Amino acid sequence: MEELFDKAQQAALAAYAPYSKFRVGAALLSIDGQVFIGCNVENRSFGLTICAERGAVMHAVSKGCRSFTAIAIAAPDSPVPVPPCGACRQVLSEFMPPDARVYFGGASVERVNATIGALCPFDSLHDLASGVD
Repeated sequence: MEELFDKAQQAALAAYAPYSKFRVGAALLSIDGQVFIGCNVENRSFGLTICAERGAVMHAVSKGCRSFTAIAIAAPDSPVPVPPCGACRQVLSEFMPPDARVYFGGASVERVNATIGALCPFDSLHDLASGVD
């Protein structure tokens, strides 16, 4: 996971964050071993900002990849680890099984190693798809 985190840190360097000065990078690992990166891209209309995690997913999907086993998220401008926002959690849960790894950290050496299932414990859409009431 540290190697994937290193790729996320590199992606964060490309972030476009002139308003918040809060860069984020993500590195998404596909089931076949490909890595797709993304960085946050801000906009003056802040609601139009794209998070690094969603950027990585869109990059992967545009290349035909739709199944992932892990994501690393780096927020080098934060003193503490920063988890994915709610919108990113929802998008990630669309393409990752509950046991997929979510590894995130800030500027310190502290890292959090979780699963998408832990971040989205009641994923009703997956329940509906599997026929669970």
